[in-house]
Amino acid sequence: MRRFRSAAPLFAPLFAPLLLAPLLLAVAGAAWSQVPATDGTLVSVSAQAEATRVPDIATVSAGVVTQAADANAAMQANAKQMDGVMRAIRDAGIAERDVQTSGITLNPQYRYAENQPPAITGYQASNTVSIKVRDIGKLGRVLDALVASGANQVYGPAFEIDKPEAAYDEARRAALAKAQARANMYAEALGMRVRRIVSIDEGGGFQPPMPMPMMAMGRAEKGVAYDTAVSPGESTLTAHLNVVFELGR
Repeated sequence: MRRFRSAAPLFAPLFAPLLLAPLLLAVAGAAWSQVPATDGTLVSVSAQAEATRVPDIATVSAGVVTQAADANAAMQANAKQMDGVMRAIRDAGIAERDVQTSGITLNPQYRYAENQPPAITGYQASNTVSIKVRDIGKLGRVLDALVASGANQVYGPAFEIDKPEAAYDEARRAALAKAQARANMYAEALGMRVRRIVSIDEGGGFQPPMPMPMMAMGRAEKGVAYDTAVSPGESTLTAHLNVVFELGR
């Protein structure tokens, strides 16, 4: 009896590309659909603009450093002196939410001698808090009160803008206007016109406020007390935009 083999395996490879073709076209179509269709010219423009404001918040760090022969004594002395600093902070009207401990350390102190291992001579304890002052007009008095209450380390101030979004929006609008003006210049040079904005990207991010602070200790003459002089200056906020325009005839 003669046996016949099925012809399906012979023709299956021939039909496979035809069956896969619609799937490949569908995948390709999905990828290409992400590219905006245009018969014009795309031009990418980067623009930067700034807005300035007078800072209305200042942050300072204040702390206490104490030394003693043993670790416990150093920490106890530090806690006692720091308690006075915290009372001065509260008396200055600083809210609890604006006071944050930023560091507590305890380190041994060494004596070094030639050909001998280091010897511990005592311990140094420190406690530092970060304070946000929302009334810059009182900043000088706050600094003086901190030192008078026992703070022997003071850093700052760093000036900030409490609600910077309005200033950032001002910088964004100015940056967008610069980008549009530059796109119009390119279009005019090419004998074309700006049809539309394809995309806007805040690619450059925003620079934080960069204050130019100046702080100087007041002079005490003949028993007259002076508040520490503080000048907040101005803070600059920057917006950087990348804008893609479509140009056409």
